[in-house]
Amino acid sequence: MTTTLSARRHAARHIAGPITTALTALGVCVMALWATASSAQDRPQLALQRVELTAGMHRIDAQVAQTPQQRQTGLMHRREMPAQEGMLFIFEQPGVQCFWMKNTLLPLTAAFVADDGTIVNLADMKPQTTDSHCSAKPVRYVLEMNQGWFGKKGVKAGFKLGGAPFARR
Repeated sequence: MTTTLSARRHAARHIAGPITTALTALGVCVMALWATASSAQDRPQLALQRVELTAGMHRIDAQVAQTPQQRQTGLMHRREMPAQEGMLFIFEQPGVQCFWMKNTLLPLTAAFVADDGTIVNLADMKPQTTDSHCSAKPVRYVLEMNQGWFGKKGVKAGFKLGGAPFARR
């Protein structure tokens, strides 16, 4: 009986070693994936498609956020943005669009834009707040720029932006 018990213990240790190693490896993989996903969510999205827009004689280099995930992330976690750059949010159909600034570090102004490029209204937004800023009427486009950009360029509600997205409609 001792031999059988000893053989069982040896077999159990023989099996437990690889199982423990496999579970440890699995745990390390899960932790690595979680860390990667977590850090990816905390990084700004910088590799989006771009489109050139115009505001009179002023050129805007806008990143395009058109998928739900791209729109949800927006300009979050960006520490800086060049003066002539912005982000154009494109929705499938016009609606009252509302934006907030959770996890957004830059003060921004949102221009709510009609299909033909006409700015419906502008909203200054404070960083890292959950205050809601909405379009005055249904729109398909929202252009976010550094706060003060529109004012310095004399761009206000009623001004018409140019560019490929507004020419198609």
